[in-house]
Amino acid sequence: MRITFIGGGNMASALIAGLLKQGFAPADLRVVEPLVENRQRLAAAFGIACLSVDDPSVPECEVLLLSVKPQQMREALAPLSGKLSGQLVISIAAGTRLADISRWLGGYGRLVRTMPNTPALIGAGITGLYADPDVDGEGRRQAEQVLGAVGKTLWIAEEAMMDAVTAVSGSGPAYVFYFIESLRDAARALGLSEEQSRMLAIETVVGAAALAANSEEDVAVLRQRVTSKGGTTEAALNSLDADQVKAAFVRAIEAANTRGKALGELLGKD
Repeated sequence: MRITFIGGGNMASALIAGLLKQGFAPADLRVVEPLVENRQRLAAAFGIACLSVDDPSVPECEVLLLSVKPQQMREALAPLSGKLSGQLVISIAAGTRLADISRWLGGYGRLVRTMPNTPALIGAGITGLYADPDVDGEGRRQAEQVLGAVGKTLWIAEEAMMDAVTAVSGSGPAYVFYFIESLRDAARALGLSEEQSRMLAIETVVGAAALAANSEEDVAVLRQRVTSKGGTTEAALNSLDADQVKAAFVRAIEAANTRGKALGELLGKD
C-alpha cells in the first residue's frame, strides 16, 4: 500500500514512524511539503521521498492522507481537484467535514474523516474514524491500518458525532494535563518539592488510567473502592461535589462540542 501524506507536521511524522515500525518500506511512503527545510528534515529522519506541492506524481498512491491544518485544507486540495481516481483519502484535520473535502476535490467521494489525539506522538493515541458510504470494507481496513499505527481506533456511525469525539478525546489530553497541573500545584502548596510534586501527580494519573484500562469494572466502582467512609478521599470528593466540578466538566465538554460544530461551519464556507 503506497501512502502519500499532504503535509509533514508532527502527526504526519508520528504516523510515518508508526507505519515504518509496522513494516512499511520507506519507498511506500511519501510526503508533500511546501517548505524545503521540512522536506530535508523528513527525508533525513525517515528516508522517504518528499515532494513539492506541484509535483505531478502526487496522486500516484493507494492512500492519500491529508495532514495539513484545517484552515489550509482548501488550498492544499486545489491542485488535486478532479485528478483522483480511486485513491482512499483520509483526513486527520479537526473540524473539517467530508462534504467540504469532497467539494474541494471536485466531488470526490472515497473519503474517511478521522480524529487522532496527541498521545499518538508516542504510539498511545485513540482515533475516531468515520467513513463516507462510498468507502468499502477494504478502504475501512486500510484506514484502520494507517491510524492503528499510532494507537487504538474506534469507528463512529455518524459523521455528526465526530465533533463529540473531538471534544472528548481530541481535546481530552489537555483536560488531563490540566488535572495533572492542578494536582502538582496542590502538592507544592502542601510543601512537597517541585520534583516530588510532578512525579506524584504524573505517576498517579498514569497508574490510575492503567488500572481502569485493565479492569472489567466501571470506573465509578473503582472510585468507590478508594473512598473509605470518613476518610481523606471522601473529604476531597465531597469538596469537589460541593463545587459541582463534575457538572462543570460536562459543561466544558459540551462547550468544546459546540465550538467544533461552529468551526466546521466556518471552515466549510466558500
